[in-house]
Amino acid sequence: MPSAPKPLALADLERRRNLRFRRKPGLRCRNEDDIRAFVEDVGFCLLFNVNGLIAPTVYQAVAGFDKETTPKHDDPTISLTWNTKDRSLDKRWWYYGKLLRQKATLVSLSLLPAFYALSENFGGDDDYLAEYEAGTFSAESKAIYEALMTHGPLHAIDLKRKANLYGDESKGRFDKALGQLQAGLKVLPVGIAEAGAWRYAFIYDIVSRWYPDLPDRAREISRGDARATLAMRHIQNVVAAAPRDLERLFGWTKTEVAATLRRLADAGSIRLGPWLADEKGEVAVDATVWK
Repeated sequence: MPSAPKPLALADLERRRNLRFRRKPGLRCRNEDDIRAFVEDVGFCLLFNVNGLIAPTVYQAVAGFDKETTPKHDDPTISLTWNTKDRSLDKRWWYYGKLLRQKATLVSLSLLPAFYALSENFGGDDDYLAEYEAGTFSAESKAIYEALMTHGPLHAIDLKRKANLYGDESKGRFDKALGQLQAGLKVLPVGIAEAGAWRYAFIYDIVSRWYPDLPDRAREISRGDARATLAMRHIQNVVAAAPRDLERLFGWTKTEVAATLRRLADAGSIRLGPWLADEKGEVAVDATVWK
């Protein structure tokens, strides 16, 4: 029986994460090709830092260090991060939308079927009706989705009008529904239009229409397999993760996380134990760290 590893020092964990997240000047993303390679490497990441979520971000990979976000629009890190995201929208380099915790997320096309397999989508045009009838799909979400089904891709201003959600009194309901639709992998931004007061508005379309082969690619993936795939990639990225980190990032239940980690541990892909210095409770560690 292998001996238990020594606790992973926090300094060593940070060093490993800095390498994986490209938070090193020599590894930083200097252009959009570097960013594309980074997203493909990590599989999925956040666009910007999000308090309480541990994951790679494009913003810090561009900066080349553990940089806090800034409101300064002339910051070169913000500029390359934001402009690359904008240029990518109609190119299908990756999936982009408010997916993880309804925050801006990028997912490689190879991992997107795993996320889709965990959604309530099955590839049918009327999938949303079952959710609506069950009370888990709001009237506003239904109106937005049906407007896109009927009229095709629409920029946000026209989408508000077609969904009868135009005006200041409807803004909060529109934004909330649009966030829920993105988190549910039903709708995504696919371009930018010079519309509205700022001459900048996302163009939205239906996910299964934008990626027509996605439902078929996801159909053969069980939820258990999808969770194992995504959890493993996340642990590889962050090196070590407590169960609560996975619950917080993916929105999975404690039972789902526990079953997923046990499956990965039984397969020898991770090791479970209180192995992270100063961390209370069980931690999942990428098994390759201990080889």
